[in-house]
Amino acid sequence: MDAAPGPRPVRLRADATRNRERIVAAAREAIVELGPDVPLDEVARRAGVGNATLYRHFADRADLVRQVTLSVVARTVKRAEDALAEEPDAFAALCRFVLEATQERIGALCPLLTDVFDRQDPAVVSQVERMERSIGAILERAQSAGLLRADIAVGDVMVAVTQLTRPLPGVCCVGFDRFVHRHLQLFLDGLRAPARSVLAGNAATLEELKAGMS
Repeated sequence: MDAAPGPRPVRLRADATRNRERIVAAAREAIVELGPDVPLDEVARRAGVGNATLYRHFADRADLVRQVTLSVVARTVKRAEDALAEEPDAFAALCRFVLEATQERIGALCPLLTDVFDRQDPAVVSQVERMERSIGAILERAQSAGLLRADIAVGDVMVAVTQLTRPLPGVCCVGFDRFVHRHLQLFLDGLRAPARSVLAGNAATLEELKAGMS
C-alpha cells in the first residue's frame, strides 16, 4: 500500500506566511527608498515573488500600505516593551527605545502613509494606542525616577523620532543613520532632568498630534 501523502496544506500555509512577510518587508524598504508610488512590480521583485503572488496577498496598494503600517507600529511597540522590560535604568530604557525606533524608519514612512488608507481603521487605531501606552510607560518610569524632565509626553518623543529620521529632500537614505544617531543623542541629552530651560507650550500627546493632522 502506498504511504499516505504528507501534510502538504500545512506546508503551503507556511510558505504563504513567509511570502507575505517578505512582501511586507520589501514594501517597507521600497517605500522608504523610492516613495509611496513605488511600482508594485518592484516590491514583488525585491520580495523574490511573482506579481500574482503579491496580488494574492494584497488586493491593491492601499491594502499593502496598511499592512506595512501595522507591521511598523507593531515592531515599534515591541522595541518599547523590550526596552522597558530589559533595561534596569529608566533613562537607558528611553535611550534604547529612541535609538532602536529609528531603525523602523518611522520618519520616512509616516508622511507617506497617512493619506493612503482610513486612519480610523480599528486595527491601526488599536496598534497606535498600544504604542502610546508602551512608550508612555517608559516615560513615566523615567520621570518617576527623576531622570526625565517633567514637561515631556509621548507626542514630544515621537515628533522628534519622526522628524529626525526623515531624510532631507534630495538626500538618499544610504549613510543617513550616522547623522540621525548624532542628532538623536543631542535630543536625548536635552530630555534629562533637571531641565535647563522652560519649554514653550504644553507636552504633546499622540491624540493631540492626530487631531492636528485631521
